[in-house]
Amino acid sequence: MSGFREPGFTDRQKAAQDARKNLLNKFKSQPGHDDPEVAARRAEREALAAKRAEAKAAREAEKAEQKRLAQEAAAAEAARIAREQEEAATKAAELEAEQKAKRDARYAARKAKRK
Repeated sequence: MSGFREPGFTDRQKAAQDARKNLLNKFKSQPGHDDPEVAARRAEREALAAKRAEAKAAREAEKAEQKRLAQEAAAAEAARIAREQEEAATKAAELEAEQKAKRDARYAARKAKRK
């Protein structure tokens, strides 16, 4: 292990400077905004975003349609229940009137029997 040499200040400074140069060269080598490849990727991303937005709008429209159908079904069910309650009330009133008529007839028959 006699070959190991601890880096001094100048070595570390030179390594840092080289790292900065490499980073700057890497940044400079990237294509610019007007590069056709970059424009193609940007267009592809925009098309994907538009497709996602369209799919989201379709899902929201489907959800709104389902909600509307559920509300219509609930309204129809409420109307059916109200109609059944009204019919039940009408039947109860008719039954009560029929029972009263029978009771009155029995009462009138008893009175007629006494006379």
